Amino acid sequence: MELKISANMLYNYVQCPHRLYLDQFEDPVMRDPETAFTKLLWENGIDYEKKVVSDMKKPFLDLSRYMGIEKETRTRKAMNEGIPIIYGGRISTDLLVGEPDLLVKNDHEYLPGDIKSGSGLEGESESSEGKPKLHYAIQMALYVDILQKLHYAKSRKSFIYDIHGRTIMYDLDNSKGRKSQLTWWEVYQNSLETVQKILGQEMITNPSHGGSCKLCHWKSYCIKQLILLKDLTLIPELGRKKRETMVEQVNNLLFFAKKPLSEFISGKKTVFAGISIPTLEKYHARAKLLAKIDKVPYAKTRIKLPQTDTELFFDIETDPMHDFCYLHGFVERHHADSSTEKYVPFFVNNLNEKEEERIFIDAWHYIKQHFPCTVYYYSPYEKIIWKKLARKYPEIITSSELESFFNSPLVVDLYTDIVKKHTEWPTFSYSVKDLAKFLGFQWRDKSPSGAESIEWYHRWLENKNPEIKDRILQYNEDDCIAMRVLLEGIKKLPLKTIK
Repeated sequence: MELKISANMLYNYVQCPHRLYLDQFEDPVMRDPETAFTKLLWENGIDYEKKVVSDMKKPFLDLSRYMGIEKETRTRKAMNEGIPIIYGGRISTDLLVGEPDLLVKNDHEYLPGDIKSGSGLEGESESSEGKPKLHYAIQMALYVDILQKLHYAKSRKSFIYDIHGRTIMYDLDNSKGRKSQLTWWEVYQNSLETVQKILGQEMITNPSHGGSCKLCHWKSYCIKQLILLKDLTLIPELGRKKRETMVEQVNNLLFFAKKPLSEFISGKKTVFAGISIPTLEKYHARAKLLAKIDKVPYAKTRIKLPQTDTELFFDIETDPMHDFCYLHGFVERHHADSSTEKYVPFFVNNLNEKEEERIFIDAWHYIKQHFPCTVYYYSPYEKIIWKKLARKYPEIITSSELESFFNSPLVVDLYTDIVKKHTEWPTFSYSVKDLAKFLGFQWRDKSPSGAESIEWYHRWLENKNPEIKDRILQYNEDDCIAMRVLLEGIKKLPLKTIK
């Protein structure tokens, strides 16, 4: 029997086409063990769905206890009878199969909906209302497609009930974005066509290195292959799309590194569509480091750092499942002397807004107490979260005061302002973990990651075990120390221009 395409397959395809291929055709024994954080995501999603369903005030037909053909038969019967709300149903065609959380009767058609334990929109900010998430839209389109083929739907509308309790309509005939001429429906159709080719083994997929690898169960398997192939996506920021643009002329990073850059430049442009000369120079420099043609990391320009008696290395921990900041951590150092370091954490005692507000106040007062001092953080995340907290608790700090703070020359995003702009390293990413480990720093925890920290925090909420809290604080302290190690490493970099 031909394999039917499911919403989960489409989700995996959106994350990484090669993941879809490996899931279907590679030996599952080769997968990484499932992480505690991945299990937490599933459990949290299930728990949130149960809560939403238990709180539903309108009557509904519950088919969640049924499986397979029986579930599908009962779903079709319920739709034929015009049942207003169906929970846990199953629908399919010869090619497609889907299990939307909800099927809701609207006039003369059924709208599919999913309950998600994340936000239903991405890119929400003070200046933007946000837009549908790609992986949600593709999954919802699958349900709509099935319903239309079965003549239970005419429109291409669906909805997401998200973690904030919002019902967000996904009109799949809308444009994917301001700069895109494709509708969500067209994106779905293109994706579906590609998925069919992958499942039919009519299309060859290849591993690539990128942000979606972090939680993938094929991560270790793919990394080994990428290193063996000396794949271009091992070059930081050179992802799958740019590799496909370059691969006909450059099949691996070693070949790329050994070639003069001039071979890939024609006039004022590169020979690769969509890749500028400065971007190609950056990739070439990184390839030479990874290929060990250039032996050591270096600074591309002279780096000027603030000079103050006190330095604060700042890192926060958040729980995106509860949209909650549970820790602001600082390592404080005086006169650039690491023997003076001390760790100062501000940690919540309970999962509520009063506690979140309390530690935000304490963290802000702590900074003000030491200012003027140099404050280092890594990547824009801390700034984004503090802006969100300032909107949530405006009596603590005004928007203008927060902007003034982050715009101060004494407040430095070590990644954006220094590492990304002024340095090059022989690592597969420019995360603080990769760079600090390259410089010899080791986290005390055996599995250090922000994702794992979230799982530890959830376990701590359940039993308030002090050992778990100590593990969270130790991990956060090590993140802060890693920034200090990286800062010292940056100061020692030799100066070299890449042209």
